[in-house]
Amino acid sequence: MVWLGQQPDTLFLGQSVEYPGAKTYSSLEGVPPEKRLEMPVAEALQLGVSIGLSLEGFVPVSIFPRINFLLCALDQLVNHLDKLPLFSDYRPKVIIRTTIGSKSPLDAGPQHTGDYSEAIRSMLATVSVCLVLDDVAGADAMSVYRNAYERPGSTLVVER
Repeated sequence: MVWLGQQPDTLFLGQSVEYPGAKTYSSLEGVPPEKRLEMPVAEALQLGVSIGLSLEGFVPVSIFPRINFLLCALDQLVNHLDKLPLFSDYRPKVIIRTTIGSKSPLDAGPQHTGDYSEAIRSMLATVSVCLVLDDVAGADAMSVYRNAYERPGSTLVVER
């Protein structure tokens, strides 16, 4: 996240980006505070704002603490972000970061541990879906995020 935070056009938005509360907060250590935008628990609004920021030339890193919560923004993801390049010349760049909750050593429960990455991938035509597994070295996660930033178009990064 620090490398992404050093890029001049990135902004980070979501829950627990300015204030602690979710596990993802600690991963933003080193990202300048002025690049963080705390959002209310309104997932469709968050992704809609991310799409709007991309229209203005920013590369939003839109953080959803759990993929289960991203389900609330599927309309924005599937019908807007993904389809814009199909009916216009615009190719938005949004990096969506989410996680699949752990079932061990403590099971976070069915509301936090769903893996919908393949189902979401099947609905998308232009947004790339990349998985970062917890047994993969941090350097690989770095390459996934670097590629998400450098490739044309948007990317959903799902961490386990």
